[in-house]
Amino acid sequence: MNFILEILGGFSALASPEVLAYMIIGFLIGTFFGAVPGLTSVLAIALLLPITYSLDVVPALVMCASIFMSGMYAGSITATTINIPGAPSSMMTSIEGYALMKKGQGANALGHAALGSMIGGVVGALLLIALTPVAAKASLLIQTPGKFSLILFALVVIVISQRDAIAKGTIATLLGIMIATIGIDVMQPIARFNFGTETLVEGIDMMPLIIGTFAISEILYQAQQSRDPLTIDANTRNLAPIRRKDFLPSWHEIREIGFFTYLKSALIGYFIGVLPGAGGSMAAFVSYAEAMRKSKKPGEYGKGSREGIAAAETANNSMCGGAFVPMLMFGIPGDPTTAIVLGVLIINGLQPGPRLLDTQLDLIAPMFASLLISALILIPLTLYLLGPYFVKIVSIRKALLYSCIAVVALVGSYVATYSPFQMMLALVFGILAFFLRKQNYPTVTLLLGFILGPDLEQYLRRALSLNDGNPLTFLTSPDSLFFLVLTAIFFYFMVIRVPKTPKI
Repeated sequence: MNFILEILGGFSALASPEVLAYMIIGFLIGTFFGAVPGLTSVLAIALLLPITYSLDVVPALVMCASIFMSGMYAGSITATTINIPGAPSSMMTSIEGYALMKKGQGANALGHAALGSMIGGVVGALLLIALTPVAAKASLLIQTPGKFSLILFALVVIVISQRDAIAKGTIATLLGIMIATIGIDVMQPIARFNFGTETLVEGIDMMPLIIGTFAISEILYQAQQSRDPLTIDANTRNLAPIRRKDFLPSWHEIREIGFFTYLKSALIGYFIGVLPGAGGSMAAFVSYAEAMRKSKKPGEYGKGSREGIAAAETANNSMCGGAFVPMLMFGIPGDPTTAIVLGVLIINGLQPGPRLLDTQLDLIAPMFASLLISALILIPLTLYLLGPYFVKIVSIRKALLYSCIAVVALVGSYVATYSPFQMMLALVFGILAFFLRKQNYPTVTLLLGFILGPDLEQYLRRALSLNDGNPLTFLTSPDSLFFLVLTAIFFYFMVIRVPKTPKI
C-alpha cells in the first residue's frame, strides 16, 4: 500500500508547474535530438548532465525520463520521411515507413509509429511500476558471489550483443575497466595507477568520460563523415506538406494489425530492455522478426507494412521501462541512455539497489510517472501539434548545430567539476573515442566497463576474502551458479548458435 501511495505521489509531483515544465522541455529536447540524424537521446542527456548539478533530483530525473521516451520515439520521424533513422532503434521503421512515404502515405506511417510508441511506452512504464517491487525483493536474495556473477553476466551480454565486433567490444570494455581502476583502491584507502601525480589520486570523474565519449567524439565523427553543410540532402526538404488529419490511423488498419501484436511487441520490448546492454535496436529487431513470422501478410514486409512499423516502434519504446529495472536494482544499465541516467542518480547521491525503493521512492516515483505521461499524452500531442514541421528539423546547418554542441559540451564538462584538468580529460576521451569509432570499436562498452568495473572488482575481492581465497565459492553459491549458467546459455545462443537475420 505504501508503494502505491508513493507512486501516486509521483504523479502528483508532475502537477507542480516547475516539474511539469522540465518534463515538457525534456520531451521537446529528446524529440529534437532523436529526430536529427547523428544525434540521440544519449547525447541529449550527456549534454544536460552538468545542468543536473544545479537542479533538484526530481526535476532532473523527470527530465531524463521524458528525453529517453521522446528520443526513442523521434527516431521514427526521419526514418519515415527521409529514410535516415534518427536513432539506431528505428532501422526497421525506416524500411517500412519510407516505403509508405514514397507511396504518399508518410503521415499515416508516422501516425502508426506514434501509436505503437504510445502503446509500447505505456505498457513498459506500467510493467516497470508493477514489477519493480518484485525485482527489489528478488535482488535481496543475491549474495556477494552472486553479485559478481551478475555483473559478469551483464558485461558478457553487453559485449556479445555487438554481434560483428565481439573482440573489439571486449577490448573496449577492458579499457573502460582499466580507466576505472585509476585513483583510490575500491577496498583499501590506497592510491593506485596515479603515475606519481596528485591530480589522478581522485580518479577519473564520470562526467568527462561521458561527455568525451558521446559528445566530443560525435562532433569529430560527424565532421569527417560528409562535407555537405546540411544534415540532410537539400532535395529532401521539398517534400509535400503533411496535414494534421493525415496522422490519424484508421480503425480498420489498427484492427488489421491486431491488439495481440501490440501487446506481444510491448512484452518483447520490455523483457529485452531488462537484459543489460540489449537496447532498443535489439528490441525492435526481435519484435519485427516475430511479427513478420506470424503475419497474415508477410508479402507486405519491405514494401510498406504498417504491422512492421507497429511491432518495431511498440517494442523499442516498451524497452524504456524495462531498461530501468537492472539500473535501479543493481546499478547495471539496461542500455546506453540508462547508463547516463545512472550517472544522474550517482551525482545526486542516490545509490541504486533494492533499498532504494524503501528509502528514496519519493524521488524515483516521479520518474516512473514521467515515463508514463510522456508516452500516453506527449507523444500523440507532439505529433498532432508539430508533425507537419518535423521534416524541417533536419534542415539545420551542420556548422551551427555542431558548433553549439561543442560549446555546450566543453563548458558543461568544466562547470560540472570546475576543474580544467577534467575538461581536458573530456577532450582526451573524445579524441580516443573518435579513433575507436573509426576502427569500429563500440564506445558504449567502454562506458559500461567504466561504470561496472569497480563493482565487479569489489565483489570479486570481497567474495574471495570471505572464503579464504577459494574461487569455488562462485560455483557452490546457488545464485552465482545461476548467473554463470545463464551467461553460458546466452553465449551459446548469441555467439555459437547465431540467430538468422530475417530476409526482407
